[in-house]
Amino acid sequence: MPEHSGYGQFCPVSMAAEVFCSRWTPLILRELMAGTTRFNDLRRGVPRMSPALLSKRLKELEKAGIVAVERRGGTVDYTLTPAGMDLREVVMTLGIWGQRWVESQLSLRNLDPTLLMWDMRRNLIVKPLPPRKCTIQFQYPELPGAKKNFWLVVDNAVVDLCYFDPGFEIDLLVRSPLRTMTAVWMGLAKLRSEIDAGTIELDGDPAIAGAMQNWLGLSPFANETRRVA
Repeated sequence: MPEHSGYGQFCPVSMAAEVFCSRWTPLILRELMAGTTRFNDLRRGVPRMSPALLSKRLKELEKAGIVAVERRGGTVDYTLTPAGMDLREVVMTLGIWGQRWVESQLSLRNLDPTLLMWDMRRNLIVKPLPPRKCTIQFQYPELPGAKKNFWLVVDNAVVDLCYFDPGFEIDLLVRSPLRTMTAVWMGLAKLRSEIDAGTIELDGDPAIAGAMQNWLGLSPFANETRRVA
């Protein structure tokens, strides 16, 4: 359970909040609901969370009956129990509310290339890409060294994210400011408009470049209409 002593109320809202509202817990649930099961992959989805705190939260969620832990040999898998899956609507509703009501410029202050690329990896739509190994490099010129380049490698419908040059021939280079690509991913900007404006530059296979709108899966909240609070 969370480290605080609780609200001390019998109300179901209070009792549920003691489990759900601990720092990082909704984000861990978001990752598990996206299909992540391994500890290191969970870390990639919450890169600013320390491994010790992630381990602590997972143990709390296991104790609360929300996460099941399966150990096989040297591997450990984390999955949601029926109680955990029952929180999907809560997590989705929270995301929809944020997309609708949180001011977009405030959202775009929290830029994180690692999280953006991890989200792109798991939402990428393979079908519009060629039926062969395909490597797409994303470059954010304004970022320092190790955070400047990322590679998405698609092979046999499996998408892998590389933080170092995998050594394969690049089929498409996508060059963009991080803020612009994040805005496109979140549905705050249109890909075609940014390409036409020259903000996003594409260099490589014309067919893959032309199909980018189809294979670049956006945030699950991208289609929500923004509103003014």
